[in-house]
Amino acid sequence: MNILEFPPISRIRRNHGLEHATIHLLSRKYPHIGMAGHSDRGGFWLLGELETHVVESAVTEALSRMKKGEHGLAVHPNCGTNFVTSGTVTGLAGAFSMLGTGKKWQEKADRIPMAILLGTLALFVSRPLGFYLQRNVTTSGKPGDMEIVSIVKTTRMNNTAHRVTTQG
Repeated sequence: MNILEFPPISRIRRNHGLEHATIHLLSRKYPHIGMAGHSDRGGFWLLGELETHVVESAVTEALSRMKKGEHGLAVHPNCGTNFVTSGTVTGLAGAFSMLGTGKKWQEKADRIPMAILLGTLALFVSRPLGFYLQRNVTTSGKPGDMEIVSIVKTTRMNNTAHRVTTQG
């Protein structure tokens, strides 16, 4: 069995995809409201100043559209996968640029232009890599038999969040 198909991992990936699809739909209707999400095996958290009926409508529509084949809704440009990928690739490029510089500060300073160049090139490479990792590793646009169990609004430290619980 492919590790990504292992039930707990598959559930996280499908919930992550539904989280992204929901944020896509909400962002189109409410472009000035900041939103974020976090997925786990049981569903996902949606952070943002939204009413529950609005979140419920978006989650229901997102799941329906994904089940009808709109799998691309699972990939979002502001996913943490993209940021972690960019940070990792750029950090490695910077580290690589310093190989062999020795211990003297001047030797390291002389390599700063190379570090900037490699870091910039790494950013170009990391963007498509981040989207690739989302599509193939961290999310799934195929919800299968997933169902929405509940959507509950909470407030923590004056911030609104909704817990979306799923099954299947």
